[in-house]
Amino acid sequence: QVHLVESGGGLVQPGGSLRLSCAASGFSLDAYAIGWFRQAPGKTREGVSCIAISDGRTRYSDSVKGRFTISRDTAKNMVYLEMNSLKPENTAVYSCAADVDGSGWPLYAGRYDYWGQGTQVTVSS
Repeated sequence: QVHLVESGGGLVQPGGSLRLSCAASGFSLDAYAIGWFRQAPGKTREGVSCIAISDGRTRYSDSVKGRFTISRDTAKNMVYLEMNSLKPENTAVYSCAADVDGSGWPLYAGRYDYWGQGTQVTVSS
């Protein structure tokens, strides 16, 4: 079993930056990938980015390409999401999730197996 905890959310002005962290424990080394997803009130959950644990391959949704960067620190069992040039429409609860067998690659939320509780990101003036 994998336990995930997100941190790093908060209030930021448009154009600003935040770095989210996802701390993994349990059998995290068995996971194929870690993904970041977000959900705003009244909207469906959408995939943001994901990273393959073994080789560091990454994927991004079109809406965040060029602005967000996902990375991993395997020694620390950590995955990060650097978010730059933030926009008000990026306001959401951001969650990290573990895809154990790779069936969720790249960002099929229904195929990810373990989820954190989420961290709130608010982009506002």
